[in-house]
Amino acid sequence: MPVMPPQRSELRINLQEGSVSCGFDPHAAQELQKQISRLMQDIKAVAQSTTGGGKRQAYKPMEYQYTGEVFLEIFCNPNIYATPFAAKVLITLRDDRIRLTTETQLTTLVEDINSYLEQ
Repeated sequence: MPVMPPQRSELRINLQEGSVSCGFDPHAAQELQKQISRLMQDIKAVAQSTTGGGKRQAYKPMEYQYTGEVFLEIFCNPNIYATPFAAKVLITLRDDRIRLTTETQLTTLVEDINSYLEQ
């Protein structure tokens, strides 16, 4: 009986036009999901402090990095968006031959990570 290679888990990130996929680790996806959850809480807190008046608290940007088959970096500054639905994340995906830098909606990335983890 032939030995089958382990199946590679691919994270597919949907963009405004098209998508990009890369090998990704489920544990890394869970960590990214936690960081995004904190980011969404920070964005909501910024929105509440803006409507409440007074001095706004600045929140640290989310800077997630994953190194596997490729290098994946996801960045978002919670201080510049009114709601999580308006937020965009900057995505950099690179290896030794190619570098892709683009952005996508935060909510789209959340859906993509949830879909990946459901596999």
